[in-house]
Amino acid sequence: MQQIIMLFILLAGAALLALAATMVMAGSVQLTSRRTHGYMHLIFYAMIVLLALSTWLSSRDLSVTIFNLQESAAPPRNPIIRWSQPLVSLLMLTVAGERILSFWLKREKPVFASPVLLATFVIFWLCSVAGPAFFGAYSLVSHEYVYSLVIGVAAILATSIERDLAFRAARNALMVFMLAGLVLILLLPSLVIDTSYSQGLLPGVPRMAGLASHAVSLSVLALLGLICLIAFPFQQAWLNRLAWAVGLTVLFLAQSKTAWISFFICSVCFLVVRQGSDFWRRAGDPARPEVGITAILALMTAVLVVGMVVIFGDLGTRMDAFFNSNEGAQLASFTGRDKIWDIAYDEWRRNPVFGYGPLIWELDFRNSIGMPNATNAHNQFMDTLSRSGSVGAVALVVYAVVLMCLSVRYAKKSKGLTLALFILLASRSISEVPLSLFGYGPEFIPHLLLLIALTAAASEVRSQKAQRVRKQPSFGFSSTPYLAKNSFTTARSHP
Repeated sequence: MQQIIMLFILLAGAALLALAATMVMAGSVQLTSRRTHGYMHLIFYAMIVLLALSTWLSSRDLSVTIFNLQESAAPPRNPIIRWSQPLVSLLMLTVAGERILSFWLKREKPVFASPVLLATFVIFWLCSVAGPAFFGAYSLVSHEYVYSLVIGVAAILATSIERDLAFRAARNALMVFMLAGLVLILLLPSLVIDTSYSQGLLPGVPRMAGLASHAVSLSVLALLGLICLIAFPFQQAWLNRLAWAVGLTVLFLAQSKTAWISFFICSVCFLVVRQGSDFWRRAGDPARPEVGITAILALMTAVLVVGMVVIFGDLGTRMDAFFNSNEGAQLASFTGRDKIWDIAYDEWRRNPVFGYGPLIWELDFRNSIGMPNATNAHNQFMDTLSRSGSVGAVALVVYAVVLMCLSVRYAKKSKGLTLALFILLASRSISEVPLSLFGYGPEFIPHLLLLIALTAAASEVRSQKAQRVRKQPSFGFSSTPYLAKNSFTTARSHP
């Protein structure tokens, strides 16, 4: 009898929660029916706050923690995080669901991105998430897998106004996140900085992890914050300078060489897209030949320096000495990631169609291979190949090609933003899994921002084309009444 009462209470509670969620969704749709934007930008605040809170409550000590795939697994999460995680998920689903419902319920639907982006995203989710969840060697179906689908579809329906709000929200949240990490160097240094780090290019300089899970993750978030700052700077000059100082300092202290290279390439992309046409016009201007001459001299100097290094630098001996060192051995093996790639490849060979399934890098599997902290394959393609099989890997390649083509296509319209974000994701895919759609996390933020940037740029292009078509004079059926009226008048004047 007691079990029946408990079951009844649980069912009644579930029904009340479903009713409350429905009422909240309906109220949100009603509130935004008269507004030009929804609340998608709140997602970025929620994700960054949850990340900072998770690290703050983890009580980690970087002075004794060394990143190693074979070290002991991380301790269990704090109870506060276990309770706040579902609340954040509910907030994100409510905001994203409201955006989707508002779009389809509007009588005059706004112009949105190319259907190719929406179709490839859904197909990629079906092949890389739903496929292995149902048909993998070790299948598992979870409601958490649907979160990324709902949030991603909502992002692809975003408008230009929502893009601006989203990037400003991400910029603000990331800057506060990084500033808090710098302040904690003075208050809790062991939580945010590793003073024993000795593998970087800067001897004696400690490595900062901040409130991120790892220094590499912090470097990616710092790079993303700087990209948002370039695209959407603060209006106040002093605040903009402070944000640049915070972002560059954190990027420097994180000591991620990949992030440094990515920041240089992204900056060049912004510069080329925004100033490239003006540069070539000035370089080819015979009235102002100093620009072209300077560029040619700089190129000749660079070629000369490279040639001198190759001829007189004895590169062969230097390279042998480097790869025989500890740093060189780590670089050659991608910090031990070549071993986990071999494991991922072997698992794909055992399950070539739909892969091992979502559980491949869970705790039991990690313990079985002796790498308790290998939470993924540390490479986007190898992770998808092992987890989702050939079906997911093919979908990943197609999706990546579509993202690349659209990023290049709308690079000029977005003033280099889409191309910079794609380069960030591509460089990150070498050693991590930023395109994984099994749930959400910090890695999902740049992916989500790229989708929003692409759909907003595509919407603007389509809207401009539609306006040009409406402004063009019509010589079809609309001119018939005018001709008929003139003919009728002429016939009456001259019987």
